[in-house]
Amino acid sequence: MSTATATPNAPTTSLAGKYLTVVLENEAYGIAVLKVREIIRLQKITPVPQMPTFVKGVINLRGRVIPVVDLRVKFGVKAEFAERTCIVVVQVKLSTAQSVQMGLIVDSVEEVVTLAANEIEPTPDFGSTISTEYLLGMAKVKGAVKTLLDIDRVVAPETVQAMVQAV
Repeated sequence: MSTATATPNAPTTSLAGKYLTVVLENEAYGIAVLKVREIIRLQKITPVPQMPTFVKGVINLRGRVIPVVDLRVKFGVKAEFAERTCIVVVQVKLSTAQSVQMGLIVDSVEEVVTLAANEIEPTPDFGSTISTEYLLGMAKVKGAVKTLLDIDRVVAPETVQAMVQAV
């Protein structure tokens, strides 16, 4: 991987790479493949009290208890379970020394795409009222725009910490 320096004209160079594209209510989002551990079928989720509404609970994944977040609820889109609804297990970084696996409920998984730096644009400025801190950028794939997610920031570290402590 090249050691690109961040310049105003090339802020997306370090974002080039492979992304798993997932769908939430007909919108496509990209998650860095290096963060994805596996994709599993929807299964029984055990609720955990006192969690935010987007935290559905925990699942037992081969003897490990991992928290599950419904990305559809987190992003405020319609959250109905369908045949292709699944859980994408990702590795989320809590701090420089600590990371945790968690599941993300998505409507469906599309494909893995390889994006070059010239296919990724910086996140547009929506003004101060809309937070874009969890977005890496916008990718142009086959004529469509896909939002690239910074999965470490999608779920605030404080929320992840609360989930880990509750489990």
